[in-house]
Amino acid sequence: MSEASGFDPGAPAGSDPAAPRLFAVVGATGTGKSALSLDLAEALRARGERAEIVNADAMQLYRGMDIGTAKLPLAERRGIPHHLLDVLNVDEDAAVAAYQTEARRAIEQIHARGAHAILVGGSGLYVSSVLFDFSFPPRDEALREELEAELEAHGPGILFARLREQDPVTAARIDARNGRRVVRALEVLAQGSATHGAALPDEPVPWHPSTVIGLHEERSVLVERLDTRVEAMWAQGLLDEVELLRAAGLERGTTAQRAIGYAQALAQLTGVIDRAEAIAQTQALTRRYARRQVSWFRRYAGVHWMPAGEATAARALTP
Repeated sequence: MSEASGFDPGAPAGSDPAAPRLFAVVGATGTGKSALSLDLAEALRARGERAEIVNADAMQLYRGMDIGTAKLPLAERRGIPHHLLDVLNVDEDAAVAAYQTEARRAIEQIHARGAHAILVGGSGLYVSSVLFDFSFPPRDEALREELEAELEAHGPGILFARLREQDPVTAARIDARNGRRVVRALEVLAQGSATHGAALPDEPVPWHPSTVIGLHEERSVLVERLDTRVEAMWAQGLLDEVELLRAAGLERGTTAQRAIGYAQALAQLTGVIDRAEAIAQTQALTRRYARRQVSWFRRYAGVHWMPAGEATAARALTP
């Protein structure tokens, strides 16, 4: 499976084979990205080279959000350094612009140590913010506070209608119920800029030459795996995890509490829905999210695609 057109993250051809490289492992949730990244780092280590992993899953940035994000426990990281895991409290908002800065700094520091960097995750915009050279519009704190106050008072409907009138293209890309995204888009428009919405520029420029490895899976196989994984999240104690996160301020933040699985577990804990409905909603949203991830990453050109069940470090190193 290969892509003949789309966004090209850049190829390392012609570069110094001994120089530290940037790898990226992408694909839908449940395709085994974390396992392949560990195998890849170990394969590099076996030939005398070092590698470190940089997280590109937006929800794994949060401390305590472990079960619902399938975050690798420390004991299962095989002694390989991981970066940008557990760096935010749940009452803080994750922002892709801030993530871009931190992830690139981590990669540059890894390379300065003479090691390869492996970017791993399925959050499309977060991955792309690192691989491609594009900037984010400025922020206006006072304006955003005004918009957020309006959101709190009236809900997202009125704000979304305003966005649709001012910028229908961006409105078409944003979930009308996602008040935070609507506020951000209006904030950018008010400053005279065209919002980035949730899309890359039409012709993005690679930030750094990279080898991008994509994992894909048959739809029916992936759906069954994801549905089973959601059931396992509840069996493993997701509700207990969310109870602890509530004490840490989960409901004060606007990003973490809306994460798939966490929002549904929270609704169950507060009596809005029962366990069966919480699981069913999470399964449906996870399937939908996986479809969006597939669509996002298929736009990349030059990706070395591999079936999830056949992905090996050896194949990843010989695209």
